Amino acid sequence: MTESLAAAQKTFRAIAANIETVMQGQGLAVRKLLTAFASGGHVLLEDYPGTGKTTLAKTLARSINAGFKRVQFTPDLLPSDILGVSIFNQREQSFEFRSGPIFTNILLADEINRASPRTQSALLEAMGEGQVSVEGDRRNLENLFFVIATQNPVEFRGTYPLPEAQMDRFALQFSLGYVTAAEEVAILSAQEKTHPLDQAGAVVSKDDVLALKRAVTDVRISAELKRYIVDLVSATRTASGVSLGASPRASLSLMKVAQASALFDGSEFVTPEHVQQMAVAVIAHRVVMDPQARFSGLTARGVVEELLKKLKVPA
Repeated sequence: MTESLAAAQKTFRAIAANIETVMQGQGLAVRKLLTAFASGGHVLLEDYPGTGKTTLAKTLARSINAGFKRVQFTPDLLPSDILGVSIFNQREQSFEFRSGPIFTNILLADEINRASPRTQSALLEAMGEGQVSVEGDRRNLENLFFVIATQNPVEFRGTYPLPEAQMDRFALQFSLGYVTAAEEVAILSAQEKTHPLDQAGAVVSKDDVLALKRAVTDVRISAELKRYIVDLVSATRTASGVSLGASPRASLSLMKVAQASALFDGSEFVTPEHVQQMAVAVIAHRVVMDPQARFSGLTARGVVEELLKKLKVPA
């Protein structure tokens, strides 16, 4: 590997190792989180309460000494609670803008589907363009901006389904899941007196992370693999039981995430395996199934897995 790619991989691995000292038995989830982070995407975690979603976000922020804000989404949350608002200063006789929690490096949008669609949509511009428009003014976000959103399973009471446009802004959706009994015992032992998060510190700088993000774009991907990605994504638009397939944004996300995954493995180029191992997490949440297909048990995840089996893999 070139010197810059080798340094970037070292940064990648250092962050992963630091997170895994806190998150027991979640190696695959940590890898997915970091590939999205390094590729410039955002992550949606759908899981049950108590599986470590908040701890994962906090540990990532501490690993790179980055700014971290957490927003608890509730039905009465307003867009201004996220973006900020202008307040009249009586002494100066002028309005002052007080920035909201979105002006940070790592934002944890906790239980995002408990807020109304109007409030959820406050994140659209920020996630897509790295900026927000507040009271007619455009305000740029940090050059290192990453959203980790969590949502409860949609059958939970008091939840609102995320709009399709919002889902499309997330590079990956995945779950942490429950760990094994042995790993859960290890968690109890690790937190018997203190929490491992209290000992977690920065292992890389923000400059190292920015260099990592630049290095991801230097990982080579062949024209054949680009076509494979496009064929895979476009096949969801004509698949049986699908009412809305994945958009070209899904193709772009899959390419970037595959490049990051290759870098994590120490490879200078993307292989079909890098695409395949991330395809379901990148594509499935963007696919909308028609009601009849859902009632028959067909899922978006199953559609993508079936397409991976059918499509010819580039040699």
